[in-house]
Amino acid sequence: MTFGRSRSLPVKTALIYSRDFSHYSYGADHPFKVQRYILAYELIRAYGLTDIPRGKICDCRQITDEDLLTFHTPDYLARLKEFSEATESRADFRYGLGDVENPVFPGFYDWACLGAAGTVEAARLVTEEGYDIAFNLAGGWHHAHRGRASGFSYLNDAVVAINKLLAKGKRVVYLDIDAHHGDGVQEAYYDTDRVLTISLHESGICFFPGTGFENETGTGTGKGYAVNVPLLAHSDDALFMKAFDEVAFPLIAAFDPDVLVTQLGADTFRTDPLTRLEITTHSYSYILRKLKALKIPWVAVGGGGYDNINVARAWTIAWAVMNGVELPPRLPASYVEVIAELGFPNKMLLDAMHWAEEDDRNRALDAVEKCIAAIRKTVFPVIIGRYG
Repeated sequence: MTFGRSRSLPVKTALIYSRDFSHYSYGADHPFKVQRYILAYELIRAYGLTDIPRGKICDCRQITDEDLLTFHTPDYLARLKEFSEATESRADFRYGLGDVENPVFPGFYDWACLGAAGTVEAARLVTEEGYDIAFNLAGGWHHAHRGRASGFSYLNDAVVAINKLLAKGKRVVYLDIDAHHGDGVQEAYYDTDRVLTISLHESGICFFPGTGFENETGTGTGKGYAVNVPLLAHSDDALFMKAFDEVAFPLIAAFDPDVLVTQLGADTFRTDPLTRLEITTHSYSYILRKLKALKIPWVAVGGGGYDNINVARAWTIAWAVMNGVELPPRLPASYVEVIAELGFPNKMLLDAMHWAEEDDRNRALDAVEKCIAAIRKTVFPVIIGRYG
């Protein structure tokens, strides 16, 4: 039985999920925990959202070297495979492998391929099988570069999937609402007008990956097609919604892509241990509803999030919005009981809208207004002028 009520006519949706998502480990001390996938799926199931008439749970298909080589270099893929099969510890910092950030562990290449395969399958379902929305929980590895691992990311699933879309003649918007700048995706399309990349994230001043400033707008034919809104630490719900409403939404609407690809990281939440934004489910849900209202074929991927229950809450909300289901604010009692045994005290799905402390908020507001003004001066004439 599904909790909540339908708020709109049903669309055809797919959730990409595999039990194998949780069969690997970055290490006991690493902040990224693969257990978040099963926690998210079990919360989705507890709400009855795995049994939606026009929603389907799909597994990943295999991904090919041919697909991966549309972005990644042959030598990098060879090193990934070699290290993944090694029985002893290995490291090669030229490729970003074997440090604390990007550990080498048994089967890590297979793990990375799972996520990439899920996003490629999501793109295939949307373009070939008539799905309106497909959501790959284990996608969102936006820091992986052509020939280097970075930010817990080994293969850039979004780029590989977008390249498949481009090969079909599709025009794409990539929107990233993770707390970290989507630098690997920006790198891939910085000099083309076939993909509009938009990233709302915590400012790279003293924050990984140190990129994503508003003056990064693309080069050559891609000038104006890279859009960045760096948010100061302590930016809250109202500022996140402001950035989306005044930059992302009008640009997406003007560009009017064939496919919308979104990275839905949950590390923007105010209780995330690695970030300093003060976002809650309030603005996260708001953005998802606005994206759904665009009625553009939609490929969604997971992303960051280092509080496992925040991740589960965020992606359950996302899947509910995609399917037009409104959920009650409290977590199901059965789920609360299970996570309590794991040491999680959470009882609420939804948060109240949050406002940051006045001094912090004023600084953040001033910064985002200056950023929006700069984007309206440099990017809007290109995108709105050409497509609006």
